[in-house]
Amino acid sequence: MKIRILGPLHAETAGVPVVPSAAKTRQILALLALHPGRPVPVATLKEELWGPLPPCSAHSTLQTYILRLRRALAAALGGPYGSEGTTGTASGSTGATGPARARDLLATGHDGYLLRIADEDVDALAFQRAAQSGHTAFAEGDSARAARLLREALALWQGPALVDVRAGAALRIHAARLEESRLLAVERRLDAELRLGLHGELLAELVELTRLHPANERLHAQAMVAFYRAGRQSEALQLYRGLRRRLVEELGLEPAPQLQRLHQAMLSVDPRLDTPAHGGRPTPTFDLYAA
Repeated sequence: MKIRILGPLHAETAGVPVVPSAAKTRQILALLALHPGRPVPVATLKEELWGPLPPCSAHSTLQTYILRLRRALAAALGGPYGSEGTTGTASGSTGATGPARARDLLATGHDGYLLRIADEDVDALAFQRAAQSGHTAFAEGDSARAARLLREALALWQGPALVDVRAGAALRIHAARLEESRLLAVERRLDAELRLGLHGELLAELVELTRLHPANERLHAQAMVAFYRAGRQSEALQLYRGLRRRLVEELGLEPAPQLQRLHQAMLSVDPRLDTPAHGGRPTPTFDLYAA
């Protein structure tokens, strides 16, 4: 079974789409997908669906939603879902019926339910694994490999996480964490590509990113370096002035010391700013100003 939550919810098994239309059933599928192979307690599912004070009927209603999901899985796996008493062999076994395979795939665990799928079957977890490999490559100084791995990880995103799923407390936390991981991957990919001297190719993207994240100092530092190396010093300095004004007026804060040092280096036309990291490998100067 493959599940995508980095954008619109999509699930398929045996090549057949299995995407519930009911809002609460979609919540259950998304939350189970974020814990592949591990039981999600009934209490957690109830709170996700109804908040901290679920109705008295919550337990039986939850069982109904699980039954509907199993029916959809059974239809995709080879037959209509019968009663809970239907027997069969494990998922994937020769001769297993659709209902039996559905119950094995969406299993009842200790005080909860679980999807018996692997981490790599969920795009969010595949993204996290690929992004971590990219971060590791960057830390090891391999900018080209880091940029490639992070681009591959980011390509898994088809829109905001859980964009068409009504989220309760648990899913909101997961979505926020995923979006933060996405932004960190974007920033690190930009670091790697700036090390590789690709500042010209990054300018348009960085302009858009600083517009979308007007208080993000890291993105502004990266955009400043890209503009400066492209021979557009005035635009680099203008970015700094705009960011400083917003930080002072809205938060009462000055830019971080690293960003202030970058600004001073540009004002003094520090020649060390002109050269990307040698061969894509990090240097103290580059990391001070841009990474």
